[in-house]
Amino acid sequence: MRMITRRQTLALAAGLATAPCWPAVAQAKTEVSLSRQPGILYMPTHVIEKQKLIEKHAEKLGVPNVTAKWMSFSNGGAQQDALLSGGVDIINTGTGPLLVLWDKTRGKVKGIVASSAQPLQLISRDPRIKSLKDLQAGDKIAVPTVRVSTQAILLQMAASQLYGPDKWNHFDPMTVQLGHPDAFVAMKNAGHEVKNHFAAPPFQTYELQQIPEAHVVATSADIIGSPLSQGQFMTMTTFAEANPKIIQALRNAAEEAKTFIEKNPAEAVEIYREVTGDKTSTAELLEVLKQPGMMEWNIYPQGTMKFAAHLNRTGAIKTLPASWKDYYLPVAHDLPGN
Repeated sequence: MRMITRRQTLALAAGLATAPCWPAVAQAKTEVSLSRQPGILYMPTHVIEKQKLIEKHAEKLGVPNVTAKWMSFSNGGAQQDALLSGGVDIINTGTGPLLVLWDKTRGKVKGIVASSAQPLQLISRDPRIKSLKDLQAGDKIAVPTVRVSTQAILLQMAASQLYGPDKWNHFDPMTVQLGHPDAFVAMKNAGHEVKNHFAAPPFQTYELQQIPEAHVVATSADIIGSPLSQGQFMTMTTFAEANPKIIQALRNAAEEAKTFIEKNPAEAVEIYREVTGDKTSTAELLEVLKQPGMMEWNIYPQGTMKFAAHLNRTGAIKTLPASWKDYYLPVAHDLPGN
């Protein structure tokens, strides 16, 4: 999962300062555009798309002839730009982007429901490093984006816990920016300086399977103390107010997709492979889903307030929400979020 970069955050803030206000009212729509990302974390979106679950549930709610148009994005930042510009109605990305967009737009972007909360794992092939305390100056930790990716922020949170709140950036100098596929290659190369990778599925599983020395040093759940939502749907509040039944249909679709994946994992994997073009075999992907925490598809937000507290403490967001319900729409408020 990728978060928006600090440069994008500053650009967003500058745009908000100079751009005209968004319209207070949006038009009800029958063609709804949504973002699609590759990766097994986003499998619920692929099931919703393939089985036309938004269309199905919208019709049940009295809104016939709805068309869901799915648009491919390779990263979270591009999705966020599209949402703010009106190029897409609903996006699915991480906790950090939701909190930053909610803060920078003063509540004009909010979550609808979550869709995944699989664990991230810090993998090391260095036998000396058995815990986070064993990391020292000179060690290299691959993360998707230094300082602002989910993995980098988790390291900041861990540093605060280990060394005190004023030492939140203790691990920052050790991080190097590598996409997960490149980090995987580096980890397999015994001579490469990168011996640690804060990975996302399925790369953490592949590293543990294919690299003899690879072992888990820490997980997102260790640091957060609970699962952390990796994917969630979000939209502009103007769209939600104009299309309440579409928003409800999406919630219902997410619930159905969760149940379908849990009951039919092999069929869900085939849908994922078809929609994304992933060439990994069904058998290999099913093995990935058998790993601890990999079937975490609950639709309520998890771990997000702890993330918000850290982002506020370090200045990434100015407003500290009182509750997760501040940045989620009422359609989710009956859920047991945190």
